[in-house]
Amino acid sequence: MTNPIVSAAWLQEHLNDSNLIILEARLDQNQSNLENQNPDLQIKGARLFDIKNNFSDTSNPLPNTFPSEEKFTAEAQKLGINKNSIIVVYDTLGIYSSPRAWWMFKAMGHSNVFVLNGGLPEWIKEAYPTEKQQPRTYPKGDFEAKFQPELIQNKEQILENITTKEAVLMDARSSDRFYANNEEPRAGLRSGHIPGSINIPFTELQQDGKFKSNEELKEILKLNDQPLLFTCGSGITACIVLLACELISDNPKAVYDGSWTEWGSSNLPIEK
Repeated sequence: MTNPIVSAAWLQEHLNDSNLIILEARLDQNQSNLENQNPDLQIKGARLFDIKNNFSDTSNPLPNTFPSEEKFTAEAQKLGINKNSIIVVYDTLGIYSSPRAWWMFKAMGHSNVFVLNGGLPEWIKEAYPTEKQQPRTYPKGDFEAKFQPELIQNKEQILENITTKEAVLMDARSSDRFYANNEEPRAGLRSGHIPGSINIPFTELQQDGKFKSNEELKEILKLNDQPLLFTCGSGITACIVLLACELISDNPKAVYDGSWTEWGSSNLPIEK
């Protein structure tokens, strides 16, 4: 498969495949004030991919930052993930945190990973099998993370790109936050955006919890052949815009992992 997303119908058809792993990309709180309507349900056989606690560098003061290769490997193995696993990631909000988990696997060298379009709400809408969440353990997997550094950018690289303009930097936050019409939800952050960035609110790329058509995405994103960089508040919704771009282009792509939480709390240049 080359398409990075799968439908609920596809997942239902392959639900019992021996090398399929279904992960729920858990993020209990979000800055977009979205609410999980089914907090006790999961797709049958799903395993919990806890972004904030198990798959982040919890020693970093910035939220949701990439863990080390060693930590990612250990946590993935605990979930029974193997080198040959086909991974489908979903989230409980439609499409919100699942692209982040998808991109993390990509950045850790695992290409056989896909996002469920529409997530748990679409799965329930189609009356496919669910179950109550419950703690489980799994046979240890043999997954090994191999970090791909070109897929993640730091503030120094973003600062350099302001001058070189080599890549297009897309900001997934709302326009009110981008243009400093609203204060940032995190205390202590300046308002505004990184100079030269363009605003692509992630909500504009979705309809009813699923991605809009490729034709609509092309019209919204208006991509050229430049490399693409993605930012947001803390590196989560940036991956939604990245995945939308992946659906329609093969441009090189990378996420600024510190995102506005890092940039807005520093003395780096901003625009409003």
